[in-house]
Amino acid sequence: MLKKVIEIDQYIFLKINQVWQNIFFDTILPFARTPFFWTPLYLFLVVFIFINFGKKAWWWVCGFLLTFSLTDIISSRIIKPLVARPRPCMDEVFSMKVRLMAGCGGNGSFTSSHAANHFGIAMFLFITLKHFLPRSIYLVFFWATIICYAQVYVGVHYPTDIIGGALVGLFIGWITGNYLNFKRGRLVLN
Repeated sequence: MLKKVIEIDQYIFLKINQVWQNIFFDTILPFARTPFFWTPLYLFLVVFIFINFGKKAWWWVCGFLLTFSLTDIISSRIIKPLVARPRPCMDEVFSMKVRLMAGCGGNGSFTSSHAANHFGIAMFLFITLKHFLPRSIYLVFFWATIICYAQVYVGVHYPTDIIGGALVGLFIGWITGNYLNFKRGRLVLN
């Protein structure tokens, strides 16, 4: 069963990394996975929260940072060493098939920390801001998906690494977002 899952995982990886490539994605997706791409959005959100929520913003920022920290620690320091799966670009046999468009990274592949971090933040944002931004809040999941798709596209993660990281992130974001709402009350405009 595990062998079949790995074969499907590698098949989908090769489709994304090799077959579904184009010049536009080759230009955009390596950049989409870097902090230069996503940091401005998160800084904008912090400023937006402070402008709209005043003192309550401090609790929100603490929850945001806690979400990011927990997803990163659990993914990078707990799950990756336990699973010890090599990245596609580090696998001795499979790496010959990989079109590597970014640095390979030094730690394990499962789970993707990018997926855990961005889906954790997306869930946290969804839970804490869905009443304030009811129509556009769903875009945070699209944003996280683009960043995670880029991880496979550039050759540094398998699709199951992304799915595993996304599940970790969604769970942690759900916990931190609901905890903040429960303890501090829903964020309301002053």
